[in-house]
Amino acid sequence: MSLIIKNNIEFNTNNLNNEMLLKLYKSMLKPRMIEEKMLILLRQGKISKWFSGIGQEAIAVGVTMALDKEEYILPMHRNLGVFTTRDIPLNRLFGQWQGKASGFTKGRDRSFHFGTQDYKIVGMISHLGPQLGVADGIALANLLKKNNRVTAVFTGEGGTSEGDFHEALNVASVWQLPVLFCIENNGYGLSTPTSEQYYCKDLADRGKGYGIESHIIDGNNVIEVYTKVNTLAESIRKNPRPVLIEFKTFRMRGHEEASGTKYVPKELMEEWAKKDPIENYQSFLRDHGVLTEEEEVKMKEEIMQEIHDNLEIAFNEEFIDPNLTDELNDVYKSFVYQEIKGNNITKEIRLVDAISEGLNQSMQRYDDLVIMGQDIAEYGGVFKITEGFVEEFGKERVRNTPICESAIVETAMGLSIAGMKAVMEMQFSDFVTSGFNPIVNYLAKSHYRWSQHADVVIRMPCGGGVSAGPFHSQTNEAWFTKTPGLKVIYPAFPYDAKGLLATAIEDPNPVLFFEHKGLYRSIRQDVPTEYYNLPFGKASTLRNGEAITIITYGAGVHWALEVLNDNANINADLIDLRSLQPLDTKTIYASVKKTGKAIILQEDSLFGGISSDISSLIMENCFEYLDAPVKRVASIETPIPFATQLENQYLAKGRFKNELLSLLQY
Repeated sequence: MSLIIKNNIEFNTNNLNNEMLLKLYKSMLKPRMIEEKMLILLRQGKISKWFSGIGQEAIAVGVTMALDKEEYILPMHRNLGVFTTRDIPLNRLFGQWQGKASGFTKGRDRSFHFGTQDYKIVGMISHLGPQLGVADGIALANLLKKNNRVTAVFTGEGGTSEGDFHEALNVASVWQLPVLFCIENNGYGLSTPTSEQYYCKDLADRGKGYGIESHIIDGNNVIEVYTKVNTLAESIRKNPRPVLIEFKTFRMRGHEEASGTKYVPKELMEEWAKKDPIENYQSFLRDHGVLTEEEEVKMKEEIMQEIHDNLEIAFNEEFIDPNLTDELNDVYKSFVYQEIKGNNITKEIRLVDAISEGLNQSMQRYDDLVIMGQDIAEYGGVFKITEGFVEEFGKERVRNTPICESAIVETAMGLSIAGMKAVMEMQFSDFVTSGFNPIVNYLAKSHYRWSQHADVVIRMPCGGGVSAGPFHSQTNEAWFTKTPGLKVIYPAFPYDAKGLLATAIEDPNPVLFFEHKGLYRSIRQDVPTEYYNLPFGKASTLRNGEAITIITYGAGVHWALEVLNDNANINADLIDLRSLQPLDTKTIYASVKKTGKAIILQEDSLFGGISSDISSLIMENCFEYLDAPVKRVASIETPIPFATQLENQYLAKGRFKNELLSLLQY
């Protein structure tokens, strides 16, 4: 065992052989030399932006070398050493940074905003926090598969202020997930120093608050990083649990190059410059007789040649020729619907029973399907949809969650990355606001960005008419139909609910599945007892007529049926959309061209809702067939109130009949 101290960095070889000591050095040297070249290219305008990790190489390299190649790492934008240590071809990295097709996002995202299953790396998004929960999901998959693997996820000290950080730590602690939370405490969040970001002495203390084992490691000492993380990883593989590590280091350049470092005191910069992880380690290796000048020159020449050769490949690659078909087709993972009819034996059940039955049969069909949500296990969920599931499938697959919607959406994403399926129940669709960011920025965009699908269904109990007030009655589907990459389903009948839920779980893309809780126990229908599915993007025509087209979904279907049943003289097509994204425009257009009049009914408030887009589509595609303006009927422009009298005034139901008759008389 050899001990040498350089600028307060204590190098202890810990019985590492010379080959490993040199490998650590070369692995740090490579990202440093790439960065130095990238800074030149940035000034030449050959890359658009750069987030420097100079001075932090020991962390990325040490952690990556301590993990097995089949273990996932979720790095940040200063962790170039993760990518190079996993031996990603440099021409692909350079192509990524230049927006070339050879990159990992086909020019659709920049920097390190990408992942690759081939190298078990899951890149960040600019909203830093979500990847922590995604790591939880990958770790949960490892736990369920009992494969004795660790997941490592990085964040900066600034990211520890985000709610996602705290939610992810809490979930990992409660479920004892085998995940390494790696905090690179590098002194500044852009220009904001740590003294203005948190009040505790060490961020490692935050782990202790969640009952998580925590450690502080010198992030500029590659031997300490590698040996301690290696020991922890081996321990976690044998005894699965979360561990938090705070790496003390410093950011030697700006948040990104345009930011500069004028806000950093000169003496602080000089102090940390003396602790450069590569220069000090190089000096240690020379003093220790491990590295000769000749060997170092050879290393640098080899790396420089590799950089040069791969830059030539990237530079010579043509710029992307935009292809509209490719762009549109890559928003979703390809899914070929295959009809499953089930049996001819039916049973009259309620909407709530149909959803429960469909979910249960999907759990039987897919051994890798995990369902998560608040109170869904022994309690069976607030609507009792998962009652009895724990006894049948066990608590590993039917998981009560803490109240942390964001982290559970992210965990579902992590399960998908690890090759599993996930269904998450939002206790009420209103609560989705607490998980909005990972849905619209992570689940929705991942396949388009780097071909990673999100095999996730989020169940959304929604809707008014039950006097539940502003926070338990919203029907907020329009928030998600606006977001490319999501599918949105909204059944009105038990038969549709069961079949469409089956398809939602079959589909490898993220699906928001809306369930009107006012219909749960009020609507009954004969439903096949066995498993079956129904296609997305196919509306149901419930009534046929010549005078007018009624387009609606959810509770609106039953409001319209009530009016038609009470007014037999109204000769109308009634279209239940069922699927909002994808939308069955073919059925809509055919009906409107036949009747010449269209009225669109939605429970949501009017402005910015589904009816607005459908109205525009009809005007653009059926204008010459119209005999009257397209009419929209929706709830009033207020939050949904509690008192029955106020709620009745709010809802579109009470106004639909008069608006329908008025349009018929136009």
